[in-house]
Amino acid sequence: MKTYPIPMVPGPVKVHPAVLKAYKVDYGSADLEAEYLELYAQAEKNLKSLLETQYSVAILQGEGMMALWGALKSCLRPGDRVLSVATGVYGYGIADMAAAVGAEVRKVGLGHNETLSDLAACEKAVAEFKPKMITAVHCETPSGTLNPIEGLGRLKKAMSVPLLYVDAVSSVGGTSVRPDAWDIDLCLGGSQKCLSALPDTCFVAVSPKAWEVIEEIDYVGYDALKPFRTALEKHAFPYTPAWQATAGLNAGVQAVLEEGLEICYRRHDAVAAYCRKRLEETGYTLFPAPDAVPSPTVTAVHIPEGIPWAEFDARLRRHGLVVGGSYGPMAGKVFRLGHMGTQADRNLVDQALDILERTLSDR
Repeated sequence: MKTYPIPMVPGPVKVHPAVLKAYKVDYGSADLEAEYLELYAQAEKNLKSLLETQYSVAILQGEGMMALWGALKSCLRPGDRVLSVATGVYGYGIADMAAAVGAEVRKVGLGHNETLSDLAACEKAVAEFKPKMITAVHCETPSGTLNPIEGLGRLKKAMSVPLLYVDAVSSVGGTSVRPDAWDIDLCLGGSQKCLSALPDTCFVAVSPKAWEVIEEIDYVGYDALKPFRTALEKHAFPYTPAWQATAGLNAGVQAVLEEGLEICYRRHDAVAAYCRKRLEETGYTLFPAPDAVPSPTVTAVHIPEGIPWAEFDARLRRHGLVVGGSYGPMAGKVFRLGHMGTQADRNLVDQALDILERTLSDR
C-alpha cells in the first residue's frame, strides 16, 4: 500500500503514537478479565472529562456510523416523529436513516454551504410537527462547516421536545462539545477524527431522559445502547469487546486531556484560521458561504476551474499530499483538508499549502 508523507484527509487521521503503543500490548479476553472493566471505566471517565458531562457514556465497538444507527434504533419506533435539521450530507443523511427506521421525518433544510443561525424555521416546525426527537450535525465534514448547537438545545428544552440527537463525530476533541450545557440527549462521537485513533470505536453520551426512552423501546440489535447501561456493573457486554480498541480510544482521549482542552481547541482554531487565510491568499475559493461558521477541524475548498477532480488529486499525490474529495452535490467540485487531531499541525499544514500553491501556479 502506498503511503503519503503529507496526510490531510479529514479522517481517519494520522494515528497518535500513544494509540499505536496501546495496540502493541497483547491482552487477554475482555469478557473474562477484571482489568478490562478498569480500562473501560477509565475510558468512560476520560470521555466524560472531554465532553464536560455528568452523563454516562456508552463505548461501542465499530466506526462512528454504528453510534448514529444505534442511537436512532434504540430510541425510535415506527411512526415516531423526527425533525431533522440539515445543513449538509450528514444532516440530510440522518433524516434518511430515521426514515429507514420507520420514523415520520420532517426536515428543516439549508444549503450545504450554510450553517444554522436563525432558529425561527426550527421553532415553527417544532410547534407544528411536535417531534419526539430533533437531529442535527455539529461538524458537517463534507462542507467544512460547524453548526451552533447551543441555541437548538435551548429551543428543544423550551418547547419540551423529549430528545436532541447530535452527531459530533468530527468535532469532539477539536472544539468544545458540551452535552449537558447544550441539552443534548444523545451526543455521538467517533475515534478516528480529532482523537487520532483507529476507526474501530464510537461512543454516545446518554442523558437520563434518553436512558428512559431506551429502556422503554428495548431494542436488542447488535448496535443497541441498552446493554451498556449496566455493562460495567454486570460485567456483561453484548459482544466480545476488542481490548486494544478500547485502549486505543482511551489513549487518544488521554492525549487530548493531557494537552489541555482549551490549549487543544486553540491549536485547532489557529491552524484552521491560518489554513483558510493562506488558501484565499493563494487564489483558492473556500466552499462555505461567507456568513457560515467554518469548522476548526476541516476546510472545504472549491476545486480550481478547468481541472477535473481525479487529475487534481493525482497532481497532489505526486507531491506526497493526500486530501479528501467530497460527497453528494459537492462531489467532484470540492476538496477538503482535515486539520484535526494529529493533523492540526502548523508545519504539516504549511507543507500541504506549499503543494497546493504550486499546483495552482502550474495550472
